Amino acid sequence: MAGRRCPVSLQYGIQLPVQSQSTIYAEPWEAAAGPDDLLAIARAAERAGFAYLASCDHVAIPRRLASAMSTVWYDPVATLAFLAAATERIRLLSHVAVVGLRHPLLTAKQFATLDHLSGGRLILGVGAGHVREEFEALGVDFEQRGPVLDECIDALRAALGPDEYPEHHGKLYDFGGLGQRPRPTQEHVPVWVGGSSPAAVRRAALRGDGWLPQGDPRDRLPAQIARIRRLREEAARGGAADGCGQGPFTIGAIAEPLYIGNPGWAVGRRTLTGEPEQLAESLRAYQAMGVHQLQVRFRSRSRTELTDQMEAFGTQVARLL
Repeated sequence: MAGRRCPVSLQYGIQLPVQSQSTIYAEPWEAAAGPDDLLAIARAAERAGFAYLASCDHVAIPRRLASAMSTVWYDPVATLAFLAAATERIRLLSHVAVVGLRHPLLTAKQFATLDHLSGGRLILGVGAGHVREEFEALGVDFEQRGPVLDECIDALRAALGPDEYPEHHGKLYDFGGLGQRPRPTQEHVPVWVGGSSPAAVRRAALRGDGWLPQGDPRDRLPAQIARIRRLREEAARGGAADGCGQGPFTIGAIAEPLYIGNPGWAVGRRTLTGEPEQLAESLRAYQAMGVHQLQVRFRSRSRTELTDQMEAFGTQVARLL
């Protein structure tokens, strides 16, 4: 529907530190952190009302990129399963799984088991990937990663559905008559599609249950969101047989780095700082755009400072959203 839209409820989640340590966002203290720190952060997130924990996905980083990306990238399924056992309610998001690197039946087996063991808390975030050497090492055509992802999503829809013997017959993958149990606890595992290119936004609108932008600045989000709505409305009007453009859809955004209060140290010029009321007023701009879930992160010099910031956000900022 065109025209004026009412503000939507705004949830908040967090991309876990430690499990990926790109120099773009990792804090110095993370280099010496490990499983105990991840457990403490996951539990703090659940106490503070965060909607989800997110974990990234890279199989291997080439030397040419290691100085910027680092080689620290935990496996998302193993990481989220580890944290599922230490939490009860918070959802578990792969942000994002490069599913084109693996056969869909293998991906389905891993994530169905995670959903089953966690009591139905999985959100499957998927993306096309960007590291050519990973694809080449695993025998996947890097240039065709978009079409590969398209078919992977379709195949995963079947493989994560209710049928114990899922079927998919496509150009790249063909399977049927092969049983997989355990089945996911959820009747419908939500698939959120990551990326901000025109192709990724279209893929999210027409194949996903949600969109995970890749760091779009605020001024770019309204046009992206409008395009998603338009694509879904056009697909729904066209009566797409596969359900494209129909059903609930979750629009995401990644907020600027946050620090609640006066940091007293150099947190970077892009970081939003101030009292809870100031931060909440700034973040409500995302809500007004039509964003449903906001991924937040905090500047910190230690695990304790991070969990203190998370607690302050949950108790002082989130209630104002």
